[in-house]
Amino acid sequence: MATVLVVEDDPFVRSALIRHLTDAGHAVRSVGTALEALREVAQVGCDLVILDLGLPDLDGSEALKMIRGLTNVPVIISTARDDEAEIVRLLNDGADDYLVKPFSGEHLSARMTAVLRRLGGGGAAPVAQVLRVGGLAIDLQRREAVLDGRALDLTRREFDLLAFLAARPGVVVPRKEILAEVWQQTYGGDQTIDVHLSWLRRKLGETASNPRYLHTVRGVGVRLEAPGGPAEHRT
Repeated sequence: MATVLVVEDDPFVRSALIRHLTDAGHAVRSVGTALEALREVAQVGCDLVILDLGLPDLDGSEALKMIRGLTNVPVIISTARDDEAEIVRLLNDGADDYLVKPFSGEHLSARMTAVLRRLGGGGAAPVAQVLRVGGLAIDLQRREAVLDGRALDLTRREFDLLAFLAARPGVVVPRKEILAEVWQQTYGGDQTIDVHLSWLRRKLGETASNPRYLHTVRGVGVRLEAPGGPAEHRT
């Protein structure tokens, strides 16, 4: 399994990809613009990028070249364009594979497995699925979370929220993005987020007025980081 960055501006396609990848056991982050994708790749990192070409701020082909200037992370192009000359050009520019929309989740999974296997030489060890931030350890496959050696009793949604934030340690995540990716909703829901954050804080042994891991940035979003220092993100 892998940490996957989905770069897709269509909210319906984006939600479908997130849902499929999460159900398959992957840790998923997503953005809707090329500039956000470049920031994520540079500051947070990931194991694989699924890159749409029709982005609002920059064509995906240009974004691909810029990503290649930063990292060799595998990139699978997601496109509605099926022109052979353009596909060849994208592969020559550094794409590892491509999928023409519409495609099934099973097709995507097969292509991802092939790309990761090929780049790993066919015998690479599987990507670990444990996110670590300070004393927090989050096992994505087993859906278990441990704090300082103590297992946390989390609901399904609490685990999803904690894992989503832990995949982006030290980054302030907008509430709108949390709502879209954890709840698959495009509007409303601030009270729902606040309630779940309150429950999570209680189980982490902290409060909103005295946070250790979960920090609310008023008017912006939520940041998870290790107490007493910069955030860690290890697998």
